[in-house]
Amino acid sequence: MVSYVSALLYGVGGIVVAGMALLVAFQEKLVYVPVLPGLTKSYPITPARLRLLYEDVWLRSADGVRLHAWFIKLIPECRGPTVLFFQENAGSILIFISPALYIAHRLEMVRIMIQRLQCNVFMLSYRGYGASDGYPSQHGIAKDAQAALDHLSQRTDIDTSRIVVFGRSLGGAVGALLTKNNPDKLLSLSKGGLSCNAGVRVSHVINKRGSNGEHRKVINISLNTYKLKYLRMWFANCYQFIIVAALILENTFTSILDMAGVLLPFLKWFIGGTGSKGPKILNFLVRSPWSTIDIVGQINQPILFLSGLQDEMVPPSHMQMLYAKVASHNRECIFVEFPNGMHMDTWLAGGDHYWRTTQQFIENHVPEIKEHESCHDDKGDSFSS
Repeated sequence: MVSYVSALLYGVGGIVVAGMALLVAFQEKLVYVPVLPGLTKSYPITPARLRLLYEDVWLRSADGVRLHAWFIKLIPECRGPTVLFFQENAGSILIFISPALYIAHRLEMVRIMIQRLQCNVFMLSYRGYGASDGYPSQHGIAKDAQAALDHLSQRTDIDTSRIVVFGRSLGGAVGALLTKNNPDKLLSLSKGGLSCNAGVRVSHVINKRGSNGEHRKVINISLNTYKLKYLRMWFANCYQFIIVAALILENTFTSILDMAGVLLPFLKWFIGGTGSKGPKILNFLVRSPWSTIDIVGQINQPILFLSGLQDEMVPPSHMQMLYAKVASHNRECIFVEFPNGMHMDTWLAGGDHYWRTTQQFIENHVPEIKEHESCHDDKGDSFSS
């Protein structure tokens, strides 16, 4: 009897060890799904099919990986906000698989976004996705996101002070990390220095030379979101901002570590995030933890949380925990629930309420700067170079 029990325990233990070994070896294939079954990486259509004005953009990440993106504009000279959109983990920037298992086009969502928000949209293909080269990983995708933001910051046909990062599911983790890594930056086109008396602490100055040959100074500044809103207005006619003005998170998880226990319950005893009660003895083996819960608390920009309560992939409690993490110190956070929203179709199930909520958030926190607004505060103090 003892030998039988021992053999059974060894057998179960062997299966568990083998299963974990497979999870470790193939974890990237579980987290990242660039190509859906039965499909290819190529794009069957382009934004032109939906009569959207766009351009193909080719980028190089910091490690040299060639990336593809679409820059879709409302009108040729649109100076409205620009949404930097980061997609989910499955499918290309063009298509995803919906909860009903039919193929739908992300472009349709983008078409509505452009119309309702009066914005431009930049859609990046992560490395290994779509027409981009390379293989996906957290370290690599973080570099890809930075390359996309750097590209937008160098464009002269958009208002670089009105860049809004929008991430859904995995894209929310990507967007949160990018926003945290890019604190407020102010670009001066003048050759002089910067002096101000608005209580802004200048941390360091980086000299650069612009693509047009002009000498530029990028000043990293540390300030709260209230000051930032008015600083943008004061400096409207003197300086150009390069900034992530706001962040939108939709159906995003707290971490891949926590999601491992959601998708494969037995793993919660070995892998978990900061809020997990398990021993977490295998956390060190996870190469793409995407710990959003540890990132959002370091973000000072306004954040809009869009949560679908029927999400069948990411428990809605994850979004609630993300909001609770940041709301204690960031007063410009908004949490909105959509009772019928599932993981991929909250924008559709939410209907007019979804788009009105997003539009109002952008109007309130990423306002258009009027040309007549000067570089003086209410007391007449000026900011000069």
